[in-house]
Amino acid sequence: MTALQAYIAACLILSVNLLTLWVMSGAVRARGGVAVNPEDGARYKVPVSEADPPPVARWLRAHRNAEATIYPFLLLGLVYVLAGGGASVAAPIFAVFVLARIAHSIVYLRALQPWRTIAFATSLLATFALIGALLIRAA
Repeated sequence: MTALQAYIAACLILSVNLLTLWVMSGAVRARGGVAVNPEDGARYKVPVSEADPPPVARWLRAHRNAEATIYPFLLLGLVYVLAGGGASVAAPIFAVFVLARIAHSIVYLRALQPWRTIAFATSLLATFALIGALLIRAA
């Protein structure tokens, strides 16, 4: 496997993670019988609320957390691949990050501590490992 192939796999999996969180927040909202936009309330004949119900808010928080970590990681990963970084470094870092982010989404939605913090910290360590690999590559 090349670094580019590892990056492509990570991009695909992480994109599916983000899209799933986003789509499911809407699906949970629709099942909850409430809208946050007046036009949606009128269209679906449901009450309009200023705030999302707690289950929807949890999905949205999981999505925001994923965005905050995945976008920087993917940008750094792309720079690493474009700089000619090797697969022997990239593949394990990408794999750890992807597994940690999938785990984080699951445990966040299930409200499982300390696993949520462990998954987040693992993804953060993988990001720092990627930054270190980039610094070494640039030197």
